[in-house]
Amino acid sequence: MLLCLSFTDGFDAFLAKDVGHASVVVDGTVATAQVDNNFVCATLDWWNHEKCDYNHCPWGSASVLNLNLSHPLLAKSIQAFNQLRIRIGGSLQDQVLYGVGDLKYPCHPFRKQKGGLFGFSTGCLPMSRWDELNHFFSKTRPLVTFSLNALSGRHHKGAGVWVGDWDSSNAYDFINYTVSKGYQINSWELGNELCGNGVGASVGAEQYGKDMIKLKRIVNQLYNDPHIKPAIIGPGGFYDQKWFATLLQVSGSGVVNVVTQHLYNLGPGVDPKLMQKILDPIYLDHISGTFDNLAATVKQHGPWASIWVGESGGAYNSGGHNVSDTYVNSFWYLDQLGMSAKYNTAVYCRQSLVGGHYGLLNRTSFVPNPDYYSALLWHRLMGQSVLAVDRNGAPHLRIYAHCSKGSAGITLLLINLSNQTDFTVDVKNVLEFDTAARSRNTDRGNNFSHGLKRTLAWVGLKASDGPLHRKEYHLTPKDGNLRSKIMVLNGVPLEITKVGNIPELEPVLVPTNSPLSITSLSIKFVVLPHFEAPACG
Repeated sequence: MLLCLSFTDGFDAFLAKDVGHASVVVDGTVATAQVDNNFVCATLDWWNHEKCDYNHCPWGSASVLNLNLSHPLLAKSIQAFNQLRIRIGGSLQDQVLYGVGDLKYPCHPFRKQKGGLFGFSTGCLPMSRWDELNHFFSKTRPLVTFSLNALSGRHHKGAGVWVGDWDSSNAYDFINYTVSKGYQINSWELGNELCGNGVGASVGAEQYGKDMIKLKRIVNQLYNDPHIKPAIIGPGGFYDQKWFATLLQVSGSGVVNVVTQHLYNLGPGVDPKLMQKILDPIYLDHISGTFDNLAATVKQHGPWASIWVGESGGAYNSGGHNVSDTYVNSFWYLDQLGMSAKYNTAVYCRQSLVGGHYGLLNRTSFVPNPDYYSALLWHRLMGQSVLAVDRNGAPHLRIYAHCSKGSAGITLLLINLSNQTDFTVDVKNVLEFDTAARSRNTDRGNNFSHGLKRTLAWVGLKASDGPLHRKEYHLTPKDGNLRSKIMVLNGVPLEITKVGNIPELEPVLVPTNSPLSITSLSIKFVVLPHFEAPACG
């Protein structure tokens, strides 16, 4: 599907400054990319209360080792997704020992340690805690990715470079224990940010490829039932073309099922221009090259593998204080989801579910921050088939389109980054009136937007006897404050109910033939259930 935008001026100079008009022409004959049904993902990290950045210590008791699993709001927040994908991993994971089998070291938690990797000692996951986590998972039903320690057995050569074979014995015992208990793991990942130059530590790509083969053999040996065999994913780090290509070449066909990259494209959390970056469409577009390049690398060297964003928090070092946990961050977050999906990114894992300034949930109360609701709406509304958007001008109006999830038609995501311009959006369908649309099945040239005929169906609706409506979910900040920690949906603040439940996310029903608009500095999901789009089945 192609959304082709053309923009006209307002009625006079004054209105032109405040009102933009977009004509959106939709061709629903083909999907341009596919994402996983559980595209939205969140992480659980190992950082503890001693992890501090810029004079803030925002992790508290959010570590995998001491997160309060009995808090009802934590469980309800996960259950609201009806299978949220969760990745357990992070910077300290390559110092994690597993308290099982012939462990040669005491099983103690992480402690601050001068000279230690990231300033911490090794830490240990007791099997009693692993049992508690899996009991919690059995109630909340997430799809779990567990990221393993990839530095075990290696030695530090100097300058952050680690060499030697991966000692898989402790990981083997841990995976074996997990299988023996019947715990459901969706995928096993090896290492965290060890690729390329690494973050704190690095391992060569050729060695890493051999280690991925070793992990694959362990999983094949311990999982007898092919129906429950977890995927092997990695390397869980920042994209480096040569390193990623070598990893795929050395490991070979079918070993690495998923290539995972990490992204923190907003820079350090302390940056005083953080909000400026979030609202700058030119800055937001910069990361598209990374998505494109990784997709090309995987297509050339590992076409059997899919691509995930395994970790992304926007701003690194725990996120931005009073930015990453506020309404304004949803402009970056939803734009990232939309953009990454266009490049066949199957899964996008947000750092974090709990912990840091970028947590989807408050780390003490577990009350959702604004991005939680953005994630939940995306998960419920945006389907697996991605539909192309061709924008002409007005870069502050971002538009993404997918087939609707669980229903007919399409869903649009509109993001208005402008602080002074409201937009009206005229949605049209070229399906039955422009034969050029059909040619996209065989020729996806870039000149489609220039070849549109003037005869267009207004919405390309399927026949219906009753009144036709669309569903709108309009997101704004409470009291107009971009740094508000309360998201407003269709004029109603999203707050935990009196009985402690996640609030209902109710749309507004709008007659299909009424004008579609979006105010400045706001976000809107628009579900068009009667929109005819053959690509959506």
